[in-house]
Amino acid sequence: MNPVKIPADSVELSGELVLPPAASGVVLFAHGSGSSRFSPRNTFVANVLQQQGIGTLLFDLLTRAEDQDYTMRFDIDLLTRRLLAATAWLQADPKTKSLRTGYFGASTGAAAALQAAAEMGNNIAAVVSRGGRPDLAGEVALSQVIAPTLLIVGSADYGVIELNEQAYALMNCEKKLMLVPGATHLFEEPGTLEQAAQHAANWFSKYLQ
Repeated sequence: MNPVKIPADSVELSGELVLPPAASGVVLFAHGSGSSRFSPRNTFVANVLQQQGIGTLLFDLLTRAEDQDYTMRFDIDLLTRRLLAATAWLQADPKTKSLRTGYFGASTGAAAALQAAAEMGNNIAAVVSRGGRPDLAGEVALSQVIAPTLLIVGSADYGVIELNEQAYALMNCEKKLMLVPGATHLFEEPGTLEQAAQHAANWFSKYLQ
């Protein structure tokens, strides 16, 4: 595990970069509101990806001070800028610049991932959203995403399923919407997070090669 500092705006964001031997690509994690690079769910998914030979970058989208401001957690434009800054840092680093890049977003982080993917075009190879709010990316960004995108939602995450379906309908890229049986928003039911992680790993394995 390699602790890193990522310059973004006028701040430095803390992160952890893990690169398995002969990594096929690297996935940046955009966590949800009120979460951090230590999110147990994202860490779990990152471990599954690493076991499949995929690199991961978990990092804080906000500094500790910024995260105290509740409104900043829902400032999708700010979160997107931070994700783009981390992407630029990763794609400039000699260790990772030759690797294909993917985004994994949860909750509000999924909206930031999709906005960033819309801006980055062909530079992003795949996007996965878990229990995300892709609707918050907005109609324009959703229609501009070209990276193959997988939306994973719990089948018992009522309300969020409908928002994912609306976002899905606006997307023109290769796309898939998967419901994990019995899962609620945080995938806390036994075995549901494992299923979500495996779906994500399969998607990234396919498109980051």
